[in-house]
Amino acid sequence: MVIILKIKIVEPVIDDKDIDMVVKVLKSKWLVHGPVVEEFERRFAEYIGTRYALAVMNGTIALDLILRTIGVGPGDEVIVPDFTFIATANVVLAQGAKPVFADIELETYNIDPDDVVEKITPRTKAIIAVHLFGHPADLNTLREIADEYKVYLIEDAAQAHGAEINGVKVGSIGDAAAFSFYATKNMTTGEGGMITTNIEWIAEKIRMLRNHGQEGKYYHVTFGGNYRMTALQAALGLSQLEKLDELNAKRRRNAEYLTSRLSTIKTIRVPKEKTGYKHVWHQYVIWVKDEHPLGRDILARKLEERGIGVAIHYPKPIHMQPLYKALGYPQNICPNSIEAAKHVLSIPVHPLLTKEQLDYIVDTIRELST
Repeated sequence: MVIILKIKIVEPVIDDKDIDMVVKVLKSKWLVHGPVVEEFERRFAEYIGTRYALAVMNGTIALDLILRTIGVGPGDEVIVPDFTFIATANVVLAQGAKPVFADIELETYNIDPDDVVEKITPRTKAIIAVHLFGHPADLNTLREIADEYKVYLIEDAAQAHGAEINGVKVGSIGDAAAFSFYATKNMTTGEGGMITTNIEWIAEKIRMLRNHGQEGKYYHVTFGGNYRMTALQAALGLSQLEKLDELNAKRRRNAEYLTSRLSTIKTIRVPKEKTGYKHVWHQYVIWVKDEHPLGRDILARKLEERGIGVAIHYPKPIHMQPLYKALGYPQNICPNSIEAAKHVLSIPVHPLLTKEQLDYIVDTIRELST
């Protein structure tokens, strides 16, 4: 079989309706925050099942504004997973607070509630739970822990639009949640983010912080900045939201097919979906075992050579990044995180994949893994 074009690891789904929505806003000449953004916020809140949704520039700003709103500052600690994108920890540093790294569960790659309990101190202000790769973290247990220790529970849902636990969407269980609409996400606005919450005072303060601290026009009651979303982004977001469930369903079908065909290969381990959880497969991540004939890194290179886009999410735990090593963090903590970084490999699962491409991916991995 000849694959003429490379199979991308991710690819945004942009159709004529998306384009028409953006063109409509361009023609209206109302390009900034206004009615279109407010409509996007309303519909997103309805979709997630929260009272409030607040659109911002990107997912990192969303997390940053949540931490600023709940008062995280110097002397505080925030527990974060060690195995995720570095932004989750860096927003804690941005407040002058200390990220405290918790290990992960190897079944889902999400933060381990048992290790969270071990890391809580009197200085702990919040826990950030990342729904990594689209599989929800154990929010019910984390909610109990947060309530017991009287700390905030924040969801980093940047990779989990539409994911659920027992029919309840992520983004509605924590005190607040941050979503990203970056181009690689399950739905996109190019850049952009959203904060969801059911707590009125959090929503009201974020509204001010994202708009120069204004309570009313030219009436500034707190320090803020310009973190608003544009109408162009919101228009694309409205169109993308309409097809999110359909796109997620395609991801789930692709993941099911990959699992059915890859699970018989003894030198790799396929990802799992826990009972009662709805995985939205932002990434499909295999575990390349130590006994694999090539090993993870050579397998990745060989797949790329054969036209299959792959990625390693993530090649180094956050506590081992040069930034955190320089800050004096002890090395070789969080052993599960360290092991995951050595073995994980993301392969294509996005909605634009054809049956022929899926078969080519599976057949190539099988050939290189036996």
